[in-house]
Amino acid sequence: MNTWYVACTPDELTNKPLGRTICNKQLVFFRGDEGRVAAVEDFCPHRGAPLSLGFVRDGKLVCGYHGLEMNCSGKCDSMPGQRVRGFPSNRAYPVEERHGFIWIWPGDPEKADADLIPELHWANNPDWAYGGGLYHIQCEYRLMIDNLMDLTHETYVHASSIGQPEIEEAAPDTTVNGDEVVTSREMENIPAPPFWQAALKGNGLADDVPVDRWQICRFTPPSHVLIDVGVAHAGNGGANAPANVKASSIVVDFITPETDTSIWYFWGMARNFKPEDQALTDKIREGQGKIFEEDLEMLEAQQRNLLLYPDRQLLKLNIDGGGVQARRIIDRILKEEQAEQPQEATA
Repeated sequence: MNTWYVACTPDELTNKPLGRTICNKQLVFFRGDEGRVAAVEDFCPHRGAPLSLGFVRDGKLVCGYHGLEMNCSGKCDSMPGQRVRGFPSNRAYPVEERHGFIWIWPGDPEKADADLIPELHWANNPDWAYGGGLYHIQCEYRLMIDNLMDLTHETYVHASSIGQPEIEEAAPDTTVNGDEVVTSREMENIPAPPFWQAALKGNGLADDVPVDRWQICRFTPPSHVLIDVGVAHAGNGGANAPANVKASSIVVDFITPETDTSIWYFWGMARNFKPEDQALTDKIREGQGKIFEEDLEMLEAQQRNLLLYPDRQLLKLNIDGGGVQARRIIDRILKEEQAEQPQEATA
């Protein structure tokens, strides 16, 4: 809970408030005075109506039931014909707008430090282009982390786009550095799968020659996975190949728990070749979106199965190393937070 999650993207905040459940908390997001983003409990203290069904007027959140107005700090300011300034305030949550995302800290506000928001070097760099989207998926957040830290499944789930037999033939290597888990896989002198053929072609490179392919998955708490992926014409150094013989990108995965069995999945791809080509960005985004739709179907079916068989123990293989190590870090942080709670309660 004491961490930053992506709550939404700026384009989701219009003149209407946005209701969104995060970490089992029902919240409402809106732009208040001077366009500042605010997040408060999605509950009107008058009659309990969701404030997200209201609207925003002059930087205030207006309940759509009886017109109660609330400011960015959760305090009731006014209501037609009524005195409401003595009403208890709603809890307000720390939020920050940075790197093209709205971030929220759902835990202890005293511990919220904006400097802890991940630094995304590509987000504000004109040499990079980014395109992405959002999926609402009915699965527990750690299942998505498992999925992203073990890309062996691409051979089967994504056979028509990024999958190929050479993936499962190349053993992954997993390392842990503090709270970061890195799982990498390299494949040499192989054919490029359809998605990467299109990327090579989009970068003005031959797409029908052997390539060296790499996948470097980086997990950091609470649930962020950034994946360095790409292909280079074979024999030029793979991930270290010069820019004129490769097509590479960073797959962006920000996983925000909604409930115990559902997530908000903010996905995208940042690339540093032909950043000015909007048509290429749109094409890559469309292709990536279809790939993630295939993940969605599998993960939701997996979650349903796990709920049907709660006593079954999942087996672990060498390909699961990244996900296993990520879960260990998550478990440790959860225990540390739980150990701190009694002290906070008696302070």
